[in-house]
Amino acid sequence: MSSYRKAAKDSGKNKKVPDCDETLSSSSEEKTPKSVTHEVLENADSSGKVNRSVQNFQCSNYDDLFKDATESESESILATGGSFLRDKWSSEDEELAGPSQTVPPQLPGIQIVSERELAQLAQVRPLLFNFHEQSVIKDCFKMLEKKVAEYEILQEFMTLDYKNIPDAFNSGNELRNREKNRYRDILPYDSTRVPLGENKDYINASYIRIVNSGEEYFYIASQGPLPSTTDDFWQMVLENNSNVIVMITREIEGGIIKCHHYWPISMKKPLELKNYRIFLENYQILQYFIIRIFHVVKKSTGSSHFVKHLQFTSWPDHGTPASVDGFIKYVRYVRKSHLTGPMLVHCSAGVGRTGVFLCVDVVFCAIEKNFPFNIKNIVTQMREQRYGMIQTKLLKE
Repeated sequence: MSSYRKAAKDSGKNKKVPDCDETLSSSSEEKTPKSVTHEVLENADSSGKVNRSVQNFQCSNYDDLFKDATESESESILATGGSFLRDKWSSEDEELAGPSQTVPPQLPGIQIVSERELAQLAQVRPLLFNFHEQSVIKDCFKMLEKKVAEYEILQEFMTLDYKNIPDAFNSGNELRNREKNRYRDILPYDSTRVPLGENKDYINASYIRIVNSGEEYFYIASQGPLPSTTDDFWQMVLENNSNVIVMITREIEGGIIKCHHYWPISMKKPLELKNYRIFLENYQILQYFIIRIFHVVKKSTGSSHFVKHLQFTSWPDHGTPASVDGFIKYVRYVRKSHLTGPMLVHCSAGVGRTGVFLCVDVVFCAIEKNFPFNIKNIVTQMREQRYGMIQTKLLKE
């Protein structure tokens, strides 16, 4: 029995744009976002000390895990009486894509992180500080504030439009791979796609390497798994030795399927896949995100791998996080949790919220190390490696 399972038990209960199958339509439709002014004020408000507490909910049913903070208290996306709309861009099966509706009551195991630790992580400040380094960081922030105030950042975003396509999408366009794509216009470049196994099989995911001030940050940006690609997704996790999965979406948003439920929902029953057996060892429900610990066993060899799964639950597609403070704590906790392999990040398409997360993570690391940063340069690097990274200008705000 693994240490996580034993601990839980002992604690008691406790050069061309993609052209794919026309049955899949574009992911570029957007809902009306919040105003630029609201976003700037929200950013300014969050620049001081973070004082909103993160709650650790002890809950006996997963019905509360996916409750949308932006919707009414009575609404739950796990409601058994409602019918969910199949994502019109997706090739997935409506019956298989939704989360389980039969959830055994249970309590989480040992606490994974404390509110105090999260509050400390949210204080993003340089580890070392001298006058020159202080001046560099201040200059970066002054320039950023000026660009936001004068809408220069929006002009930068427009110049970053999808004009330069540095590579082809041949693998994603192959007939045998088209059903593995959630959206017809979001495909990985051939040169940066993540290959699976000896045959270099296809999955809609891209390696992203971002260099800032001489330091490299290594990620995998992936679409949310489909029912037919769940095995492939876990194969990618193991083959790349990634110990952290960053999930920035709910399975269902606004009645539309955004991501297949690719993990076990009960600590008592593993998820059985063709090639893998996934155990939920522990979980903790926080106000803005959920922490899960998985034990992944490869059936053919018996080899195992532990993964920390971090799902941010308060960020609607084509919108912005419900809480700036909560998102800062989330990003910082993800970085603290990352130990091995590329950090695996996905939303639904693997470009919008995923791109913002990568950019913010690099900026926070730069601040902590007293490095200057240039957001336009960071976004440019991402787009050179995965088409469409950061879809809307308000996400860049």
